[in-house]
Amino acid sequence: MKMTSRKLVEILKNQLSNQGLKFHFDREKDTLRIEDDETKKGVTLSMPGIIAKWETKNQNAIDEVVYYVEEALYAMKNQQELSGKEKSIFPVIRSTSFPTESNEGISLVYTDHTAETRIYYALDLGNTYRLIDEKMMQRENWNMEQIKEIASFNIRSLKTSVKEDHVAGNVFYFFNANDGYDASRILNESLLHSYKERMVGKMAVAVPHQDVLIIVDIQNDTGYDILAQLTMSFFASGRVPITALSFLYENNELEPIFILGKNKPKH
Repeated sequence: MKMTSRKLVEILKNQLSNQGLKFHFDREKDTLRIEDDETKKGVTLSMPGIIAKWETKNQNAIDEVVYYVEEALYAMKNQQELSGKEKSIFPVIRSTSFPTESNEGISLVYTDHTAETRIYYALDLGNTYRLIDEKMMQRENWNMEQIKEIASFNIRSLKTSVKEDHVAGNVFYFFNANDGYDASRILNESLLHSYKERMVGKMAVAVPHQDVLIIVDIQNDTGYDILAQLTMSFFASGRVPITALSFLYENNELEPIFILGKNKPKH
């Protein structure tokens, strides 16, 4: 069966029908807006991305979306407090194209990272998280430095799960703890330093989507090509894509690299 946006909208409506929600399908933008009738808050889903996942995961892709919508709407319905939940505040890496305001028009709290990425801050709620906005921060008299310091400490305290692969003379390290903060580990300076010390060649880093961090010891030109293909593939399949570009890590700085044609890096 070929999945279309119309069919997908009907499936999602059926699975979420008993929860007092309003649905608005925008044919032009190919998006579905799902709103809680009571709070008027909601989420907007892009249909093409879900259809692409459905083609490989089938019902699992639908289940993921339903779960995401339910958790997001629950988080919006309940007022969240930061005080007393300091251990649950984490940084999350997003693309620079990610919105800087919530759907209600409230500015989200974020700091600049690279030309490709931005750091937002989230309150972990267990099965989901709520991005921290300025209203939450002001309500509790918190400031930006407080949030950055706490989030930075918390990301360093997370356990890591690493898989090592050797491909064509290059060493690839995949961080995938599946806790929602794998890409955010790029902000753990001590982690990056420890890997820098074991590099034989150049150190490259990639965060194609939120659930993976890739560190590579590039020891020959083929390594650049493999990294470019990998990041593009991960970027296309991730639930929350970030960037298909990779970075060189030199002098404690992340510098985007563009792989031009056959293994000619430009940075």
